[in-house]
Amino acid sequence: MIPPSFFLRPSFFKSLQNNINYILDFFTTDKNNFMSIIEAIILGLLQGLSEFIPISSTAHLTIAGKLMGLLNSQQPEHWTAFIAVIQLGTLLAVLVYFYKDIKDIVISFIKENLGSQRRNYKGQSFNSKMGWLIIIGTVPVVTVGLLLKKIIEGKLTKELIIIAIVLIALALFLALAEKISKLKKEMNDLTWKDALIVGFAQCLALIPGASRSGTTITAGLFLGMNRETAARFSFLLSIPAVLGSGLLEFYQSLKYISGHGFLVLIISTIAAAVSGYASIEFLLRYLRTKSTLLFIIYRILLGIAIIILLYKNII
Repeated sequence: MIPPSFFLRPSFFKSLQNNINYILDFFTTDKNNFMSIIEAIILGLLQGLSEFIPISSTAHLTIAGKLMGLLNSQQPEHWTAFIAVIQLGTLLAVLVYFYKDIKDIVISFIKENLGSQRRNYKGQSFNSKMGWLIIIGTVPVVTVGLLLKKIIEGKLTKELIIIAIVLIALALFLALAEKISKLKKEMNDLTWKDALIVGFAQCLALIPGASRSGTTITAGLFLGMNRETAARFSFLLSIPAVLGSGLLEFYQSLKYISGHGFLVLIISTIAAAVSGYASIEFLLRYLRTKSTLLFIIYRILLGIAIIILLYKNII
């Protein structure tokens, strides 16, 4: 048994202080000249919260990165890779939330296109057709993403003035979509043309500040989808694109990620998954009874705020 006097010794307090300093240093010190654990958690939570709500996760992460001093103008591709990889956390949120839908889509698609129950498109079930719609809607963003990869990873996409302008511009398009949309189409009303148009709209999300959910939900509303359907199809459509870009960027970033860098990515990705799940749940519930007006106003105010802060050289 340890005598009480042991805890009064100077050596004990010295050891305790050293251990506390070590723990604080581990969570707050920049060990790889990139990011601390605390910063990783903050950015992960921010990514998950803003990925599915049409307010642009890239905009929020870039603003936060600028304020934290994490963006390296000499190596902008590192920041792009970080964002792409932690999106795998929000992908995990989609996979968990839509687990039953995804399972039914995959099983039906395989059975009705590759298995013994093969049939033509018109004769396929809703779930099998949804698989085709996701594939069709993914083709544009994969093509454009690969063709413009260098530009996407460059300095131009990190410019806050571009992000501010795009935030405001898409807000105006979303407002117009809300005004003229018929809000009638359900998931089982979607066609390959709808999927292709929404897929091309997803390409606009490669522009910083646009928002993947923002561009695809806006396109869905223009096509007459109700708000929940537009959001649900947007989330399902994000799966292949986020999975592909996340894995590709992760593989290509292996050459410059340290051991601490791996830890940062894992923690940030987990944080993004948790907050992303909550974000999906919130948005689908919200859009069942309310419009996107709140997000339109927020985007405009944020865009204006960024322009003012840039004008005053604060960021």
